[in-house]
Amino acid sequence: MHIKTNTLKYINNSLVLMALVLLLGDTVSAQEVVTVDSTGVAKNTVEDSIKITAKKPDSIKPFKRFKAEGVSAVVGEYVILDSDIDKGYLEMKQQGLDIKDITRCELVGKLMEDKLYAHHAKIDSVVVADEQINEQISQQMDYMVSELGSEEKVVEYYRKDNMAQLRQELFEVNKTMALANQMQRKIIEDVEVTPEEVREFFFSIPEGDRPVFGAEVEVAQIVIEPKITEKAKQDVMNRLNEIRRDVVENGASFATKAVLYSKDPGSSSKGGLYKGIKKSSPLAKEFIDTAFSLQEGEVSEPFETEFGFHILMVDKVKGQELDVRHILMLPDVSQSTIDDARAKIDSIRTKVVNGELSFADAAMKYSDEKETRFSGGQLVNPVSGDTRFELTKMDPALSAQVYNLKANEVSKVYSDRDRTGKTKFKFLTVTRRYEEHKADFSKDYEKIKELALKQKQVKEIEKWQNEKIDETYVKVNEDYQDCNFTSNWLKK
Repeated sequence: MHIKTNTLKYINNSLVLMALVLLLGDTVSAQEVVTVDSTGVAKNTVEDSIKITAKKPDSIKPFKRFKAEGVSAVVGEYVILDSDIDKGYLEMKQQGLDIKDITRCELVGKLMEDKLYAHHAKIDSVVVADEQINEQISQQMDYMVSELGSEEKVVEYYRKDNMAQLRQELFEVNKTMALANQMQRKIIEDVEVTPEEVREFFFSIPEGDRPVFGAEVEVAQIVIEPKITEKAKQDVMNRLNEIRRDVVENGASFATKAVLYSKDPGSSSKGGLYKGIKKSSPLAKEFIDTAFSLQEGEVSEPFETEFGFHILMVDKVKGQELDVRHILMLPDVSQSTIDDARAKIDSIRTKVVNGELSFADAAMKYSDEKETRFSGGQLVNPVSGDTRFELTKMDPALSAQVYNLKANEVSKVYSDRDRTGKTKFKFLTVTRRYEEHKADFSKDYEKIKELALKQKQVKEIEKWQNEKIDETYVKVNEDYQDCNFTSNWLKK
């Protein structure tokens, strides 16, 4: 759902701007700004929408030099340093945001909100696992090293003595943020809206200021995969068995083998490592079952999942969680089987276009994609959970295929590759189109309900924040006494 800028005038006055940002991204901030996507969910960005906090001239250019260390504010047990603001700029840059118009007033306000949530999360005994934080730090360090070139340069950039010191500091920052997020969720977890509240919310918006929802489509697809021969399967099993023997009998490094041979783009560069695997993790059932059947240091026999063939080693057992390494290999696909798959999908498309078979019936009878086959090939938006996709927010590869299709028109056959590199053939149809339109209460009830809920959640956040600021020790440095904060941090 895309809300055009000129429709936000009223919504801003009624706090919906703040509502749209709630629960999106890692942190909710009254100083943040919002856009809305096709699912009715706000995107937590700074650059793409309207700033809530008034701007003040800011002569300090981030990334150009370091400020002398000093205390910017104190909230409860937390101290906010000038360097924390500098790091806030860096984090936004890492997220690809435009930082040139973001003032230090806005950032110190956001940091104070984070500290207020974290302070009261500790008082309320909110718990965040250290393992979760360490995983976040590893991802952050990978990014920073890729940007600056080496760990030494990252340490130098942050003016730390060594990597251990930097990691400890990042741990504290990330732990605080995680506590803040948990506290925010706790505050609004029981907030709901009634149908009457949704109606009142919508009809309180002047007709000329009601949001405009962008064009959306519902899409179905038929997928045909080249068949894998039994010989190709056996060949890949043999290769995995050879690697396993070299590890088990000769002491070869499993991690090195994964870097050299694994076809999993998400883990091969890390020696096949996946950390913190649980029985409830969203991985292939065969993968989870195999992992939890092994002892620490044990290497599995080859096994098959929908992604290909694997061997797996348990790297470390940590209570109910495992760190594992795996190697994924794919059977070779011959040109003849690729040609057969292309001929098959061309034939299916011809039957659909000629009216011999409906698209839904063809999907149920022929499609190799089990996730969509029994729904007639209907795709589900992974963000919203419904079947609508906004054209401007879709995956570019998918959007290119359906952008100009009319309802019930069939696309040409095209080839696609999944994350493991396997080739598939597809063709699609648009089962329904929704043209850009001004919000309609009956047609867009679910989206309007989501906006009304977020408005109510933000009001609950505001109420909680105002109460907690009054009862919490807050001290703001004189450098920020003239800031136009959205919350009463100065207690005037």
